[in-house]
Amino acid sequence: MSKRAVLEVIALGVEDAVAAQAGGADRLELVTDMAADGLTPSAGTFAGIRAAVDIDLRVMLRLADGFGAGDVEEVVRAAREMRGAGAEEFVLGFLGADGGVDLAAVERVVGELDGCRWTFHRAIDRAADRDALRKQLDGMPGLDTYLTAGSGAGVDDGLPTLLAEAARSGEPGYEQRILVGGGLRLDHVPMLLAAGIDAFHIGGAARPDGWDGPVSAGAVAEWRAVLDGAA
Repeated sequence: MSKRAVLEVIALGVEDAVAAQAGGADRLELVTDMAADGLTPSAGTFAGIRAAVDIDLRVMLRLADGFGAGDVEEVVRAAREMRGAGAEEFVLGFLGADGGVDLAAVERVVGELDGCRWTFHRAIDRAADRDALRKQLDGMPGLDTYLTAGSGAGVDDGLPTLLAEAARSGEPGYEQRILVGGGLRLDHVPMLLAAGIDAFHIGGAARPDGWDGPVSAGAVAEWRAVLDGAA
């Protein structure tokens, strides 16, 4: 029996974090400003959440909307500050103007993380060539996860890509865990689990009142039950 599927929930603050853990989340992605699709939170926010829950926390390293790195040294400073506050897991991903991975920016930031585990986020869904991106990042220290919907348009559109990539698990560039998120619904889960995908990421789905409302422990628990039952 494989171990249970991972459920990651976006948390903006302590209230979200506590509710997500109570509902059965395994891990949180910490961000601020969802209007910009999630930016780096403050070190104080991280510290408050770290004190409130005991599940894994992955901290977003992203300072502006879009998929460019912007001022890479600013991102490095943010990473250093988060490391200083005790953060041990991160989320990042940068593309160049050509739609290829900005390898220099990724390497510079990852160098600051000192071997910490990290997720390459949905920038992969905007990449000109997903396969090339994965091959270029192969062997990058700490990279253990790709957060992806399979398509920039979301999971409905990206399902064939997700299933195809899951089938390549273990090949060079495909050793990392696929964490599915971006328009993910409960009805997608059985097919994804059947394909061997074992990690799921939810944001709005955990918030019955939308992004203006908090994470609902009950909504998270419903996902937990489906992941455990369908598994």
